[in-house]
Amino acid sequence: MDPAHLESLLTRVADALDRLAPPPPPRNDLSSADAFVWHADGHRLQAIAEVNRVDLDLLRGIERQRDILLDNTRRFADGLPANNALLWGARGMGKSSLVKSIHAAINEATPKALALVEIHREDIPTLPALLQVLRGSQRRFVLFCDDLSFDAEDTAYKSLKAVLEGGVEGRPTNVVFYATSNRRHLMARDMIENERSTAINPGEAVEEKVSLSDRFGLWLGFHHCDQDTYFAMVEGYARRYGIAVDRATIEHEANEWSVTRGSRSGRVAWQFIQDLAGRHGTRIG
Repeated sequence: MDPAHLESLLTRVADALDRLAPPPPPRNDLSSADAFVWHADGHRLQAIAEVNRVDLDLLRGIERQRDILLDNTRRFADGLPANNALLWGARGMGKSSLVKSIHAAINEATPKALALVEIHREDIPTLPALLQVLRGSQRRFVLFCDDLSFDAEDTAYKSLKAVLEGGVEGRPTNVVFYATSNRRHLMARDMIENERSTAINPGEAVEEKVSLSDRFGLWLGFHHCDQDTYFAMVEGYARRYGIAVDRATIEHEANEWSVTRGSRSGRVAWQFIQDLAGRHGTRIG
């Protein structure tokens, strides 16, 4: 075969193989933002320009939880030892809002001190891959999973246990893991019993109420609020956004709103404020 023709043929084959080859994985620029969302497909971090959050001082009825988590997070941001944290309890009482608000408050005091990385519950099995991405960075990361729980036949909890326990490599010192859940113990009772029944020595099996959640060094409970706290939430929002309605009217309407929802919580208070602001022509920015 003519050498020139052979060279041309080989060049065409090489070009075709290049077109068939998958593109290189995207480079994760960990300095491009203060918040990211982890996408398991492609192992990529999506930068978030603006986090959906409320100001820390607007979170009422959870002052003790706020102070404990703020102190833990501030120590972590300062390069000191800190615990993984589980925020559990009543729906709508500010668990995820607290994590995002504390992240913002610390970065406001010390710009770029922390990056928030959200991982979806269904992507928990890829936690080791995410930690490999974050491990070599000079930044410090709060890894955040909202509404975390595990049901029967779900084996993803094993990945989380390995990460929380450190595994062979250990959890990177620049990463702390925060999770929220409506369940105090994350795993359903039948899952805990399954671990007990399949253990070689049932006496050494994981104890029922501390199967997974005891891997978190910090537990913070959130409970339904009373009426006074609910009113304080509503009135705090009203003052912040300049909604010109007298206190008696706000409390009367807020109470009616909570009755129609069947509960009182920070989420219900915020939903009422959005309705109130809309009816009074007040923009909430």
